[in-house]
Amino acid sequence: MNLRDIHTPVLLERCIELMAPALQHDGAVVVDATLGMGGHSEALLERFDNIRLIGLDRDTDALRIAGQRLERFADRITLVHTVYDEIGLHAQGASAILMDLGVSSLQLDEADRGFAYAKDAPLDMRMDQTKGVTAAEVLATYSEGNLRRIFERYGEEKLAARYARFIVQARDTTPMVRSQDLVDLLQKATPAAAQRSGHPAKRVFQALRIEVNAELSVLADAIPAAMDALKVGGRIVVMSYQSLEDRLVKQAFAAASASTAPAGLPVELPEHAPRFRTLTKGAELASDEEKARNPRAIPVRLRAAERVREAA
Repeated sequence: MNLRDIHTPVLLERCIELMAPALQHDGAVVVDATLGMGGHSEALLERFDNIRLIGLDRDTDALRIAGQRLERFADRITLVHTVYDEIGLHAQGASAILMDLGVSSLQLDEADRGFAYAKDAPLDMRMDQTKGVTAAEVLATYSEGNLRRIFERYGEEKLAARYARFIVQARDTTPMVRSQDLVDLLQKATPAAAQRSGHPAKRVFQALRIEVNAELSVLADAIPAAMDALKVGGRIVVMSYQSLEDRLVKQAFAAASASTAPAGLPVELPEHAPRFRTLTKGAELASDEEKARNPRAIPVRLRAAERVREAA
């Protein structure tokens, strides 16, 4: 398997450009908090021979594959099986942190993981297959109200109530254990007019994946923990692929880059000065050229920030 043929890192050059100023000194430490198949990490290790890299991932398959890909850098890497909300345990004093959120190329491309509605497979969707409940278990055990909640909140699905009702009505006689089972039911439940606006399974599969992996609650903890771990002058780059993720990143960056001085204070004291400055104007998108070359770059939203002072 040639990883370069199946995995094209999203916004690679822009990520490197943003992190480069923090990586010029010997002993700089980069934390790839979402290692995946190691594409971004490989490029960083190739271009900066002075850095050490810590790669985190909850997916044991990803760690195995990335370990093989990065084997020639074995003396400069440490790979850790963990969820990235534990980044504070592994990234203290980091010079740069990269977070490439959402489902990885590996998880999408491996049909038996159940992430892709276009590929029939067991409804698993766990990024870490060593623990946790599967998507099939969520569908089999959640109440109609809870299913509606996750479809609305995590999938922003307008037909959430209708889909939840159909699933609960059908599951006693037709258990949904494979992705095709769920796709068939969703297509049956979707009015013809709504089917013309996109595949009926897209948002439901996204919602189930987020629920199974607790992605938003993990991210809400991980972003501030990563920012706290950075040294002064350190930089964090985050790539999001849907609005719920990007909103959390935007809010965390905005809070950290704002003054905490009380309103009306004539002079801003040092302890009230912002801890970070943003490096991007809003969220950056991939170019049309990259979107054409790498379809997984189409929804990406990139934000970056630099730490400018210690905590008070």
